Order: sequence, then C-alpha cells, then structure tokens
Amino acid sequence: MKRRHFIKQTAAAGSLIGLGGIAMSTTPSPSKKQITILHTNDVHSHIEPFAANDPKYANQGGVARRLTLINSIREENPNVLLLDAGDIFQGTPYFNFYGGELEFKLMSMLGYDAATIGNHDFDNGVGGLAKQMPHASFELLSANYDFTNTIMEGLTKPYRVFVKEGIRIGVFGIGIQLEGLVNKRQFKETKHLDPVELTDDMTRILKEEEACDLIICLSHLGYDYSNKNRISDLKLAASTKDIDLIIGGHTHTFLDKPTITQNKEGNIVLVNQVGWGGIQVGRVDFHLDPVKGNEHTSTFYNI
Repeated sequence: MKRRHFIKQTAAAGSLIGLGGIAMSTTPSPSKKQITILHTNDVHSHIEPFAANDPKYANQGGVARRLTLINSIREENPNVLLLDAGDIFQGTPYFNFYGGELEFKLMSMLGYDAATIGNHDFDNGVGGLAKQMPHASFELLSANYDFTNTIMEGLTKPYRVFVKEGIRIGVFGIGIQLEGLVNKRQFKETKHLDPVELTDDMTRILKEEEACDLIICLSHLGYDYSNKNRISDLKLAASTKDIDLIIGGHTHTFLDKPTITQNKEGNIVLVNQVGWGGIQVGRVDFHLDPVKGNEHTSTFYNI
C-alpha cells in the first residue's frame, strides 16, 4: 500500500507534563512507555475508496487500506488503541442495503476497541442500531445518552478502562443533542444528558476511582461553532478537567495538527479530528516517562 504521512510529525518534548493532570499511578520505571492512539470519525459507511473521478478525494480511503495501515502500526508497537468518534452509519448504499451490519463486522475485523454514537447512527432508529449490536465486538460507549425504556437499554457502557503495559487508559463517549438533528421517531425515549455534567462525572470516576493515567473522550459534539453557547469539543475541554485527549467528530473537520488547548484548571488538553469518509486515520503517541517527563507526537495518515 502506498501511503502518505502528512502533517508535520509534531513532537513536543516535555510539553505534556501535567497534561490533564497525568500522573503515573503505576510503579515508576526507568523506561519510557509508549501508548499509541489510532482514531477515525464520521466514516459514514465508506467501505470502498472514493471513486477515481471524485473531485476532492479521488481513490482515497477504503477499509482494506485502513487495515493494512493499522496492522503495520501494531507491528511497531503492541500498545495500540483503535477508536472511533461516531457517525459510523449512513452515506453509501452499503448502509441502505445492510443497515450497519457490514460496518460493525468490518470494524470488528479491524480490531476497534471502542466507538461512540453519532446522530446518523440513529438513522434506522434505536431498533436498527440495537439489531446491529451483536455484530460489534468492540465497546459502544455513551455516557450522556440515557437509553432507559428503549431497546438499546443495557447495550452500551458509559466508559471502559483499557490497560496497556501497566498504563490505565480510561475512554468514555459523549454524544450530541438529538433534538433537531434526528426525528423523534428514531431515537424514541432516548434522553440526552448535559455533556459537561456527564464529563465531570466520567473524569472523576476515571481519575479517582479507576486510577487512570490517561483519559480520552470520544466526542460527537463537533469541533467548534460560531455560536459560543453551543457545546463543542473546544468548549467541553475548557469547561472540564482531567481529559488528556478529545477525539472529535460530527463537524467533519480536517485538522492540520491536534489543537492544544487548556482545561478549566489551566492544564493542557489535546483535541483532534480527522475529517470524514475514512480517508484519514489520526495517530497520537503518548510517551510516558516518570523520570524525564511526558511528551506526545502526532501524525495524520492519508490512506
């Protein structure tokens, strides 16, 4: 596979000391530990590459190329998490025909660890989403959708803790307000809970009760909005604490590099998003060193 790394491989030595309050809760080791986070968002059922005559993304993307890339990175470093920030469904005839079954089966084959729910994942209703859950071997994480009294009740989790080489990584999901985006008939009794309040709950649990070294939010809120009253990834970062990385979706934002912003305590938060359609895979490497301090590098892959 021919693949182009674009974006400057940004390496900020020591820049993540105190990032979101990172503190090594594991026994100190003189050796640096590397955690690699790979992520996608808003793939929208793009199983195959874009057509050769597409005016913007000719021949880009496709699940097969993504698999080749992911496997090559896993050979470099076994401490990899593969995550998705929602809108897995809707956008090609594959969804119209299979209803999401193919998307979940392929993500399972690629070894996704977790994903969150986007508004288009309700396009066949809560029943359509629930029907596809047996095909997902990965966790579907949602902290602020209350599925009580719907067929999705009990099929998601608010968060999941992954352990890689002794590093505890907490991942939780946050979804966008469905009113105005999704027909009520599709989400039925699903309740949307306040993203900031639920994030505060999640980070407290993950930091204090689960003793996580890294906390990642899978967000389908959108990167940023001109209406500053509207909750976005940047606003969520500024309004909360203890998140180290927000992996975003919904706005189809192609970032040149992760945005480095601050939380409400003045600590660093990374916010990243890789456009849409599966044409990019984002990568953030956390290098955790209890002796020399922490750093990160980031890469975008165009596939």
